[in-house]
Amino acid sequence: MRSLTQSVLRWPRPEQVLQEVQAWADVQRRQRPSLQRVGLFGSYARGTASVGSDLDLLLIDAAAAGPQHQRLQYWPLASLPLSCDALILTPAELQALLSGDSRMGHELQRDLRWLPSPAPGGPQAL
Repeated sequence: MRSLTQSVLRWPRPEQVLQEVQAWADVQRRQRPSLQRVGLFGSYARGTASVGSDLDLLLIDAAAAGPQHQRLQYWPLASLPLSCDALILTPAELQALLSGDSRMGHELQRDLRWLPSPAPGGPQAL
């Protein structure tokens, strides 16, 4: 039996999540010129996301410095539509990770999907 006094939660559709992530990335690019690329990995990149899936983001920031926990503090990840695991790397760190033999490097090689950068003055679609 269904209760009329309880809230019903709906998980967002993957297409909706991807649109919101693209919009978030576009705002971040405008606010932080050092942000070179934004990518997805994990279930949203593979197209296998379902109820309970989180976002796995890769931010390539030329100005990134310090340990990951400090880098994460500078990004408004809480404004994304879902819980997010993010990795913030410089271009050189990404290159080293992709050319190494780590599990993370292999996962990125397999799954990484870059979000498109908006064309100057053009529409910002995914």
